[in-house]
Amino acid sequence: MVVQMTMFKRFLLIVLLVLPLASFAHVGSPDIYYDGYAGQYHLLVTIRPPAVIPGVAEIQVRCESSDVNQVEILPLRMVGDNLPPRPDVAERSTGDPQLFTGHLWMMDRGSWKVQVNAYGQHGNAQMAVPVPAVSMNSASMKKTLGGLLGVLGLLLVAGFIGIVGAANREAKLDPEKDPTPWQRRRGLISMGLTTAFMIGVLLFGNKWWGSEASANAKLSYILPHLQASLQAGALQLHLENPNEVSGFTQFGTERPDRLRLDDLDLDHGHLMHLFLVRSDMKSFWHLHPNQIQTAQFTEELPDIPAGHYRIYADIVHKTGFPETEMGEIELPAVAGKGLNGDDSGGAALSAGDKVSELSEGYRMVWERDSAPLKTKQPLWFRFHIEDKNGKLATDLESYMGMAGHAAFIRDDGEVFAHVHPSGSVPMAAAEKAQTAGSTPNSASGMNMAMNHSTPSAAVSFPYGFSQPGDYHIYVQVKRAGHVETGAFLAHVEN
Repeated sequence: MVVQMTMFKRFLLIVLLVLPLASFAHVGSPDIYYDGYAGQYHLLVTIRPPAVIPGVAEIQVRCESSDVNQVEILPLRMVGDNLPPRPDVAERSTGDPQLFTGHLWMMDRGSWKVQVNAYGQHGNAQMAVPVPAVSMNSASMKKTLGGLLGVLGLLLVAGFIGIVGAANREAKLDPEKDPTPWQRRRGLISMGLTTAFMIGVLLFGNKWWGSEASANAKLSYILPHLQASLQAGALQLHLENPNEVSGFTQFGTERPDRLRLDDLDLDHGHLMHLFLVRSDMKSFWHLHPNQIQTAQFTEELPDIPAGHYRIYADIVHKTGFPETEMGEIELPAVAGKGLNGDDSGGAALSAGDKVSELSEGYRMVWERDSAPLKTKQPLWFRFHIEDKNGKLATDLESYMGMAGHAAFIRDDGEVFAHVHPSGSVPMAAAEKAQTAGSTPNSASGMNMAMNHSTPSAAVSFPYGFSQPGDYHIYVQVKRAGHVETGAFLAHVEN
């Protein structure tokens, strides 16, 4: 029995080790980057959410100065977390004293946040970073490992049947004596009954395992898609949310962070940020459709050239949970209205390695060095704008409350991230994280300031590539009353 339990524990350990990985993202870009302030401490936080839930998130906190002595981290639900755990002390890097790292368990699906407590020369302060915690899929076990486990399981069953048969045939037999015909028959009968019993156990276990796998699969997050059509020059969008029922309802009880489509929140003043990108990456548009009813949006298009377009629609739920709905559409050449408000884009953008030409002789310059771009590395993408005389521009304005906006898109469309100077976190989610359910701090409370720098000739974005490949980076700033779009090429290696 001890041997059987030991083998069973080993089997469970192997199964746990091969549990599939999953990811959440804008699209294919799961890691979270957030630049902000805890009191007077300027912090850059990188979070790699767990691949499956429950799971462990990796946390990295970089202090922009040396005035922080200790960093604590703790996971909290965005809403309804009245019993927070004790914070963990992040480990300070021996080679880089301004870098702190740690790991946190996230035990359930939904809208979470990581609270960062900083202690240093300016007292104690807090900052919170929202984290959407989901598992997107379940991969099957490798066939070779499955075959090996199957053979080992059959050997275990056969051994158990043999032990039962021997016990009923020879247990009371004196040494060096052969079993009688009756004892042999009793051994065969017991082996037959044990075989039938073990077959029943295996069938029941297989049914139970399949039922559990099916129930777990229903809790996996499914990347939402939208339906798009063109009617009289207007783009009609119908949102679909396969996670409304299955993904975020547990044990038949509606949870406070359940995803719906009637609970959208304003982000930068809009319910939706729509990105249209033609497959050749030259026609790029950042638009803001109007909601006409729940899950229904419409947008009158500007002058857009014909082509096959990928659609990325960013929305944020009132719980702070962000989603990117995806779609595709074949568009004819549209003679539409002129751009107005916060809508922006370009029909024939020419991407450069370091320089992108803008209107009126202006240009945008990517301040990059010669080092190759690598995956899984937090980087600062810094850009500045020059006038036609090569001097730094002096007429930049705030664009939707930020110094700029950027979109990182892999050329095959499989990776998309909408990033701000404060990072990859939507403003609506970040503001909710700072105010909802935070633990009290006697010294300074929760600091609500993100990195809203005053518009100048320079703008920067914290981000890290999740996957290798060829990318386009679109950077948008507002200058002299209109939005300029710079386009850049990037090749990313593993």
